Amino acid sequence: MSTDKTFSLLTRFRDRLLPQRWQVWANSPRGLLTGFVAVHLVFLVFALVTSLAGGAFSDTYIYRAWAQADFDEQNLGAEPSPWVYPVLALLPIAVAGAAGPGPFFFLWVLMITVLNGWAVGKLTDWGRDRHAVPAAWWWLGFVFLMGWLGFARVDGLTAPLVLVALVYGAAHPVVASVLLSVATWMKVWPAAVVLALVTVVRQRVQVVVAGLLVSAAAAGVAAAMGELPRLLDFLTQQGDRGMQLEATFTTPWLWLSVLGVGESRMYMNTEINSMQVDGPGTETMAVLMQPLLLLAAAVVTVLIARGLRRGEQSGATDRTELLLAGSLTMVTAFIVFNKVGSPQFMVWLASAVAVGLTHHRTVWRVPAAMLIVIAVATFFVYPLFYYELSHNDPLMALVLTLRNAMLVVLLWWSGRRLYRLGSTRPTTVLTAKES
Repeated sequence: MSTDKTFSLLTRFRDRLLPQRWQVWANSPRGLLTGFVAVHLVFLVFALVTSLAGGAFSDTYIYRAWAQADFDEQNLGAEPSPWVYPVLALLPIAVAGAAGPGPFFFLWVLMITVLNGWAVGKLTDWGRDRHAVPAAWWWLGFVFLMGWLGFARVDGLTAPLVLVALVYGAAHPVVASVLLSVATWMKVWPAAVVLALVTVVRQRVQVVVAGLLVSAAAAGVAAAMGELPRLLDFLTQQGDRGMQLEATFTTPWLWLSVLGVGESRMYMNTEINSMQVDGPGTETMAVLMQPLLLLAAAVVTVLIARGLRRGEQSGATDRTELLLAGSLTMVTAFIVFNKVGSPQFMVWLASAVAVGLTHHRTVWRVPAAMLIVIAVATFFVYPLFYYELSHNDPLMALVLTLRNAMLVVLLWWSGRRLYRLGSTRPTTVLTAKES
């Protein structure tokens, strides 16, 4: 079934489920605010109850341990090093831990809620842009489906920052650069959007300078912690890791393990708390992933530059669309050509799609539909049936394979979109209101 048909079916389901007056209310600022509060209350209440019981959830156990140990590895025992993350990721962890270990989890979820509120507000111009309300609902739906993969990881902090940066986008590239640079110094993936931004905008020098200033501030944070020599440790901390179970290129060895062929097997890498796959050729594949990723990034950059040049030649340059399509393509490439395939990586994809829905809804409903399918499949993989997957369950291996295939299709769609934007005749000249 095509994504257009899937989207049409979802639309018909919505129309049958909600009477017209409820649809009008849902598309109002008050309706959106109600939906935002309802979605986030689910996570806030769970976080509050868990915190009152002295607990945390998923990776927040690790973050809480880092905060309690004041990020000193000597006091962490078997915990992964905090320097697997860029230094600015340690700031929100420190803030959540400022009141002690008890409320850590609740404060962490509260910070993400505030950032998500900023993202939804900026996306809809604080409710004034009614056309953007459906895109905000889509974002909320995706956030809800991803669940704790967004709320219990650093990725949940960076995704709304990237969304706000893309709203500023080509019109305010310096502000976008600052936000993206802050996000990159929390988790590396927003660098993919930085590459797209630098390629698209005219003010490249200002964008680079803004990024350098944020980087200098990050170095200052590391110096204040007495850890300046470790500033770039996040680039090497996981360099020797193998092929993670969920990674796209791991799929052949996943099935070899499931079918019991050869010596392929799944195992837990306790040093970095990651399930990996080992077998004939996996070490070679792990070494090849880095150059493949760099090559993919170079190809996407060329496609963005081609689209910009052809657009200027034809007098129909749409820098915003180039930025959004380039960002989605680059981020998807960062996931597909990656030996790490953590399920929270899917959170990275939503920011460009949400903003794209406000720019050209007809075009961007295709990746929007794909991402809903990807989110549902990811939810089944983790947290629902990860134990079964890691113990060679063929059904869950099939679900993961289909999810990874969807990621490849998404990369093809976004790359094709970029290529079409580089055609002499622009393929899309609709405004957001017309679409």
